[in-house]
Amino acid sequence: MKLIIAIVRPERLQAVKEALFSAGIRGITLTHAAGHGGQGGVRDTYRGSPYVVEFRKKVRIEIAVTDAYVQPALDAVVRAAKTGDVGDGKIFVQTLERVIRIRTGEEDAEALTPVERAPA
Repeated sequence: MKLIIAIVRPERLQAVKEALFSAGIRGITLTHAAGHGGQGGVRDTYRGSPYVVEFRKKVRIEIAVTDAYVQPALDAVVRAAKTGDVGDGKIFVQTLERVIRIRTGEEDAEALTPVERAPA
């Protein structure tokens, strides 16, 4: 099992979500973030006054998957998030030791299986 953390541009979020859903990956967690890479701050102008944007808005996507879904998840994120410009983001992959679904007590791979809710 792996935890995939993807940092992407906010405007690419919808495309990334659709690509993940198409790959059969439904469980995602989003956090709004800000940061910058090696390029540092970016100079811009607002109403004629120059200023430096030190941190750019980003979205952090966390996806916990079984080993079989790691490469499809990575491929989906890269395909959907890539613009070819500086600041497209990064992906980090970490090993998960244990996963527990709180509601049922299921563990590990069973806890990562998509849940279909019964109609209310």
